[in-house]
Amino acid sequence: MSEDKNDAKNDGVITCDACPVLCRIREGKTGACSRYGNVEGMLTRTDPLVVTQQISNENGDLVPFLPDAKDGKQLEWDGSLNFQSPSFVTGIGATTTYPDYKPAPFIVSSEHHGADMVTVVSEGVFSYCGVKVKIDTDRYIGPEAAPVRVKGEQVGHVTTAEYGSQMLALGGVHHLTGGSKKEGNATCQAMLALCNKHAVEMTIDGGATLTVEAGKPPVIDGNIEERMRVGCGSATIGMFALQWHGHADEVIVVDDHITGVLSEHQSGKFLDMPPAGIRVRGRRSTAGRYFQVADPGAGWGGTDITEPLSIIESIDPKTAWSGMRLLMVSTTGEDHAYFVLDDDLKPVAVEMPAELAVSVDRIAENCEPALSTVLFMGGAGGSLRAGVTVNPVLLTRSVRELRTRVTCGGAPVYVWPGGGITVMVDVLRMPDNSFGYVPTPALVAPIEFSMPRDEFVALGGYEDHIKPLADVLREGGLHGVQPLAWEGNNPWPLAERRALEDV
Repeated sequence: MSEDKNDAKNDGVITCDACPVLCRIREGKTGACSRYGNVEGMLTRTDPLVVTQQISNENGDLVPFLPDAKDGKQLEWDGSLNFQSPSFVTGIGATTTYPDYKPAPFIVSSEHHGADMVTVVSEGVFSYCGVKVKIDTDRYIGPEAAPVRVKGEQVGHVTTAEYGSQMLALGGVHHLTGGSKKEGNATCQAMLALCNKHAVEMTIDGGATLTVEAGKPPVIDGNIEERMRVGCGSATIGMFALQWHGHADEVIVVDDHITGVLSEHQSGKFLDMPPAGIRVRGRRSTAGRYFQVADPGAGWGGTDITEPLSIIESIDPKTAWSGMRLLMVSTTGEDHAYFVLDDDLKPVAVEMPAELAVSVDRIAENCEPALSTVLFMGGAGGSLRAGVTVNPVLLTRSVRELRTRVTCGGAPVYVWPGGGITVMVDVLRMPDNSFGYVPTPALVAPIEFSMPRDEFVALGGYEDHIKPLADVLREGGLHGVQPLAWEGNNPWPLAERRALEDV
């Protein structure tokens, strides 16, 4: 916190210097971001400093967020600060380094397994940031590169689909600052909501209406998705061929990308299945694998078909036979039908035998739940690095060579290869409401750099600003310290990192 030099002249109004907006704040009020306020004439961060702790119960067991495997119940913890427990100071509530010349607000020394460690803690103002959204579904959401809109403003686009998932690329500096003010604000607020694990409704030009929330099933055109596919049509053939052998003479697994035909497929060949003479529409890739059998859509296997027989182009009377058994199924098992060819070799729908019903249920059992995953991605540029060292490039090299660990709210991040420090983190592994914003517009996200003390000194770090962990826990910010139980699935941020040459 800082005191405004012109307090007396400005009738108690102070100027916030935590971001370039420079809000003028009257006493008892907060700035536009609601993160800083005027408290008795002092510029003050209004939220407590968040510290994650490895809390133990009376048996010495660590308290995780996840249920205890023994009885399915969470270990109890009253949420109070424990000075004896291993603690990690996060950037949540820490304040920023803006206007960039200042050391980070907290440079914390602590001991981990006998090693003297330093963690540099701040909240980064990320003007260069975006969100990647992975949506587990085969449903058609819109053409690749189609604009994604929130409240009518474009906030990103559909990007390349991955195995069993549709993908969105949202945010980025061009949407935040390169368009209209309205577009920038809509983009910032959509990303803020997604990163703080709230639901956001969006529309895709030429496609669907989506509701996305981290860790929850996506809602597509009003329908809640339940499962992602077990694999493409060809993979499904390979996985379940043995279970179909002897119970069906032909199996067609309908898929928008690769539709599989069992008797033609290598799996059918290895099982000595005779040709069935059924030719499906589309472009034959390799034996038993067909592309483009239908257009993308909300029907079977991510196609636009609702009548599976429509993808059958022909049935060869020289090969097929009366009484031939045909199973058609989607890659999630949600859609399925069973037919027997009559004397005219026309498929007639009949009740599915129990043995095949079991295999269809097993496809569904092997599908993972459909979830929306939100990944925050940001570039840790000059202001963040300058808060660590007087020579910022040394920090970049230290991160690259794995001598310095980067975390966001204590959660592990993926550092992208190449120049700079570009990080990506799963928001579900971060504490709730880890993100804020400034109306430039930009997101504010916690970031921590942890390293051995001698590494920090070698980087040209601000050694005079190091403060022992115990002092930080006692003092915190004006609003104190908020302890949170450490997320047990996350690696402890102060665990040793080996140099690149030792990996």
